[in-house]
Amino acid sequence: MNLRCKQVAAAALLSLGAAGAMAAGYPERPVTMLVPFPPGGVADTIARPLAQAMGDKLGQPIVIENKGGAGGAIGIGQAGRAKPDGYTLLMSLSSISILPAADRLLERKPAYQLDQFVPIARITADPTVLVVRADAPYNTLPEFIAAAKKQAGKLSYGSSGIYGTMHVPMEMLQDAAGIKMMHVPFTGAGPAVQALVGGQVDALATGPSSVMQLIQAGRVKALAHWGEGKLDSLPQVPSFKSQGYDISFVQWSGVFARAGTPQAVVDKLRKTVGEIAADPEVQARIAGTGSPVQYLDAPAFDAYWKKDSASLEVAVQRIGKVE
Repeated sequence: MNLRCKQVAAAALLSLGAAGAMAAGYPERPVTMLVPFPPGGVADTIARPLAQAMGDKLGQPIVIENKGGAGGAIGIGQAGRAKPDGYTLLMSLSSISILPAADRLLERKPAYQLDQFVPIARITADPTVLVVRADAPYNTLPEFIAAAKKQAGKLSYGSSGIYGTMHVPMEMLQDAAGIKMMHVPFTGAGPAVQALVGGQVDALATGPSSVMQLIQAGRVKALAHWGEGKLDSLPQVPSFKSQGYDISFVQWSGVFARAGTPQAVVDKLRKTVGEIAADPEVQARIAGTGSPVQYLDAPAFDAYWKKDSASLEVAVQRIGKVE
């Protein structure tokens, strides 16, 4: 028995030593950061400056791989099957919590489970904004609602996919305002935004970062946002709540690793991202996208994620089955 205990203890020490050595040398080759949407969306615009800064600190490139489709489920699922060694990271939005709940509602096997991931850090957290083309005949939310009621089922909105972070808030709006619109899903926010600019859809809900340049260029206009109070990036845009609609939706972005990644590697990633999030130059680069840094380290992010996931599951149940 004593011999067995010594063997177990020795094995544990060897394992700890190997993990420590792995963290000390990590990363020894380029790291992939999966973005489960096409280029141009919120996750992509946040991931790129973050990956550049992480690569500079870690001494190895952090390579962005866009893997869009199914509202983000394809890329997130791929990240959930990755080897738990820290060489595949995930930059996800709050849709990571929505999609498994939607699959269960639709009696489908989820593409992944939340326990396949360990949070590293939250980077941003922004209310989505309702945007339309600059030449649209409505300039305020009441005018938009009136037009939607007058043309029931004819006004269209784009999204990154069914039950994604661009779909759920619009379903909330339709329910609260008593309107019916046509949903046109795309493979990500980038294509949806291009469809809005090109006249293929009439409106969409998205994070500020994916439309800020278009707003500044006078190509689209924001009518309302799903947050509380005023947005720093769009202080002139009123909230839905201030106009009598009790709806809210936050589109956050966060970095995840595969569950089972050695704790020493997770800790090194946490430290790296924490230092980057506190860097004024990086803060300015990310804020320049329209989404200021709202950093949470892993423990606080994990608690936030669990609370938000529970809230979003309730929202999915309230929306019900949508095809």
